[in-house]
Amino acid sequence: MRRTLPLLLIVAATPVAAQRPAGYPRSYDALVAEAKVERGVRVYGNADAAALTGVIAAFRRIYPGITVQYRELESSEIYRRVVAEARTHGPAADLVWSSAMDLQAKLINDGHAQGYQSPEKPALPPTAVWKNMGYGVTAEPVAFVYNKRLVSGARVPRTHEAFERLLGERRGALTGRVTTYDPARSNVGYLYLTGDHAITRDTTSLVQAIAATRPLLSRTTGPMLDAVASGRAAIAYNVVGPYALTRARRDPRIGVVFPRDYVLVASRVAFINRDARRPASARLFLDFLLSRSGQALLARQWLLPVRSDVPAPRLGPDRARPIRVGPELLVNLDTIKRRRFLAEWNAVLAQGASVK
Repeated sequence: MRRTLPLLLIVAATPVAAQRPAGYPRSYDALVAEAKVERGVRVYGNADAAALTGVIAAFRRIYPGITVQYRELESSEIYRRVVAEARTHGPAADLVWSSAMDLQAKLINDGHAQGYQSPEKPALPPTAVWKNMGYGVTAEPVAFVYNKRLVSGARVPRTHEAFERLLGERRGALTGRVTTYDPARSNVGYLYLTGDHAITRDTTSLVQAIAATRPLLSRTTGPMLDAVASGRAAIAYNVVGPYALTRARRDPRIGVVFPRDYVLVASRVAFINRDARRPASARLFLDFLLSRSGQALLARQWLLPVRSDVPAPRLGPDRARPIRVGPELLVNLDTIKRRRFLAEWNAVLAQGASVK
């Protein structure tokens, strides 16, 4: 899913008269006027650029004359660029939008964001907003992905416990054919795995069962989905759900399961850069992403909406475990905690590799 080189997306649209969205305060007219003078917004994000073509085109129909430069980057690169650009005071992103929730929280906590109370805030769940700076734009469930030929319907795990049991019962057949993120190289993988540990202590034995299969470890989502589709892997653990659903929609070899016991739900967090040169345009684009129409367009690309008033596939509240946008995310980035967590991960992997 990720590209090795940055991708810049600029979308044109047929101009029409700009209008203040229904229900917004009259003062919003002044913000629109400021954005017209700025004439554009620069966005760093790690959502696929192709998935945002329709969203950006719709935004430009509402606000003609305001271009959107969307630069697709990996989450770690987004973090590095924001920090480096703040240090050099050079051209910077106006809006920063990434699925690496903990890195986004750190950037906000370190002073790289500016406050903004979006008119769309009342429609958002409390877990999606932090300090009127960080806004969770999506609600993306985390899934199991499997090869339909290699894992028959009766054996498809529907819970984390069933997944662990499958790994134990078929360890020989699954050795070298289980894939997941490498938390040492993947910010998203680290976020998901620490989220699992926070929910249940049973994660420890599940990780041990995964390690015993000598798993294929990946930095990004694409190689895991490729491995499952080709049959090199039979099953993948903790995959970004929308990416998996998008791939499964066009590839009948892939099956997707959202566990019945609990499902981590992550979000792509956006904030307006403290050093934004076009802050008014950034506010307009953020508001559009959070609006009903923007959320509906994102949902068409399986970037599922954080709002509850936008039609989309939903998990029941008894299953969904949203990762809250807030200071709790900073705990994962504590140097000592991270070093200890990864040391334990590597020890489990080493022990699993020695299992005969």
